[in-house]
Amino acid sequence: MKNKKYKYGFHDTIKNKFAFKRGLNEQVIKAISRSKNEPTWMLQKRLDAFKLFKKLKNPKWGPDLSHIDFDEYTYYVSNASKMTNDWKDVPQKIKDTFKKLKVTEAEAKFLSGVNNQYDSEVVYNKIQEELAKQKVIFCNIEKALQICPEIVKKYFGRLVPASDNKYAALNTAVWSGGSFIYIPKGVKLDKPLQAYFRINTRQMGQFERTLIVVEDKASLSYIEGCTAPIYDKNNLHAAVVEVFINKGATCRYTTIQNWSDNVLNLVTKRAICQENAIMEWVDGNIGSKLNMKYPATILAGSHARGKCISIALAHQGVIHDAGAKMIHLAPYTRSSILAKSIAHDGGRADYRGEVKILKNAHHCHAEVVCDTLLLDNKSVSRTIPLETIENKTSFIKHEAKVTQLDKEKMYYLNTKGLDDRQAKNMLSLGFLEPFTEQLPMEYAVELNRLLNEDFK
Repeated sequence: MKNKKYKYGFHDTIKNKFAFKRGLNEQVIKAISRSKNEPTWMLQKRLDAFKLFKKLKNPKWGPDLSHIDFDEYTYYVSNASKMTNDWKDVPQKIKDTFKKLKVTEAEAKFLSGVNNQYDSEVVYNKIQEELAKQKVIFCNIEKALQICPEIVKKYFGRLVPASDNKYAALNTAVWSGGSFIYIPKGVKLDKPLQAYFRINTRQMGQFERTLIVVEDKASLSYIEGCTAPIYDKNNLHAAVVEVFINKGATCRYTTIQNWSDNVLNLVTKRAICQENAIMEWVDGNIGSKLNMKYPATILAGSHARGKCISIALAHQGVIHDAGAKMIHLAPYTRSSILAKSIAHDGGRADYRGEVKILKNAHHCHAEVVCDTLLLDNKSVSRTIPLETIENKTSFIKHEAKVTQLDKEKMYYLNTKGLDDRQAKNMLSLGFLEPFTEQLPMEYAVELNRLLNEDFK
């Protein structure tokens, strides 16, 4: 099992500056809001969302979530006195953790800016000076509420309202940290921005909120990574991501999810594209005990394009119920979903997706390809698509297949001196190549290392 060899399963013995007792009520929510010095309208959003959270039921169409006891979790933990843009001011143990995760090394080599969250709070945020001069904003939403409250108020909850699902309501009630990105008209970033989310505290929930706005003819590449210690109790991660891509703009959102096997990952991600806009999700799902994530793109403007390339790797004790959604509202829009998954040692990797082409979205084209590789007879994979066309000028192409390792290729690699484990690893990495080739070189190398660890 991954827990035996998970490189990032260490935890820090840092003393928390502030932490609530386990359980959730209005007093906790008011205290979170008060600690962030929020405007009244945001507190009201939180309280309204909490009422919805108590009413909404767990989804019945996916993995069983009835075992989740919300009173078992801590909903806010702070380990640093304030966010800083200078590593010297970050508490030493937190700084050491991010160095072990190679986040500081990545910032120096190939990033335009970073946003590092530890438990409930962003502890370090920095953006290159030339981008700041172009009025690019990259910070957490707490700071954005102070420096550009009108933008946050305009977009917060428009794509993912609290009523969307139980975990979106929970996030809206208790959100803390996450990324806020605003790219002005015509500004194109040469290098990615990155956020890194680290859980340290046992039985805590992390509920970051990410809000991205890319104005006309601008472009953004954003990368997020995440890890957590190994504990005997579950951690809960329920993030919400909203991305707005305006006319002729482009956004690529890359996730390398590498949670430990005690994290329940229940995430809602959604983007909307205006005319000629492009949204790309590059979604890697390696860890977590239970993962439910379906990045969605709403193609609202003509000639908009949506793309999702995802992988899921499930070993013993891991359930991935993941996929993508493409909603065509406008004519001449195009979408593609490529989902590749590997299940081994009794893991379960399911694809669940939706493609919808509405009546007025004429002359649209959608393509879905789902490939699964099963490495043994104990593992399970299912493809669960929902596809709808409401006009006669559009079409959806769907292809799905489940395969096992090619014995002839295994034999060939054995003859070249590779043992069975090495041959299996090589063939598995080749199977996932359409995903890894979408990553910057440094991330592709790290991903290959993570996959090799999982296959041991």
